[in-house]
Amino acid sequence: MPVSTLPTAPGRPGVVTANGASPRGPVLRRRLSPLRILLAVVLILGFALAGAVVADRIDTRVPVLATARPINAGQVITDADLAVVRVAADSAVSTVPETDRGSVVGSTAAVPLVAGALLTPAQLGAAAWPPAGQSVMAVAVKPGRLPSAITSGSHVLVLIVPTTTAAGSGDTPPVAQAEATVWSLEEAKDQSGDTAVSLLIAAADGRRLASVVGDVTLVQLGVGR
Repeated sequence: MPVSTLPTAPGRPGVVTANGASPRGPVLRRRLSPLRILLAVVLILGFALAGAVVADRIDTRVPVLATARPINAGQVITDADLAVVRVAADSAVSTVPETDRGSVVGSTAAVPLVAGALLTPAQLGAAAWPPAGQSVMAVAVKPGRLPSAITSGSHVLVLIVPTTTAAGSGDTPPVAQAEATVWSLEEAKDQSGDTAVSLLIAAADGRRLASVVGDVTLVQLGVGR
């Protein structure tokens, strides 16, 4: 059977087979326009920027001052003592805005402050520690007389067993006791193994216990006592 040919564009053979099928030619690929690529990048960046702006407007947190490390009552506050945190505090919660940092630096801490605590105006000023009617008492507690669960803030019963007898009577004075709150604990730097404990205690109880010479035992009390 004769084979026919069809006219084609110059340079491209247009052979038709006996069954009328035409062989496949090369596949044409569409080139991406640099302008379209640039437009897509601009759109992506625009959407990202718009999202960031919206998120920033929705965020109701404000920058306030917090303590970067522990500060003792009466200590002059330095710039290194302060950190900036963002919080969404209720209007009833008193805080110090970041913009007041310059006036806070150089002021005095009125009360002891722990690291990471939000700073409030009431915590600044003349030292007001310990509170009226209270005193801070230091005691050395021997190993085995301090429960391992006791930490700062623990409510304890302080027991002091006198090691001397009452003058002229030969009788051992009764055990002195009073309730107190543990303010801090620090292990002794010598080889004694004692723990130095600072107690926040009623002023009258502090004077009474300070006059007793003996071994100190701390008994941890339950919450709500």
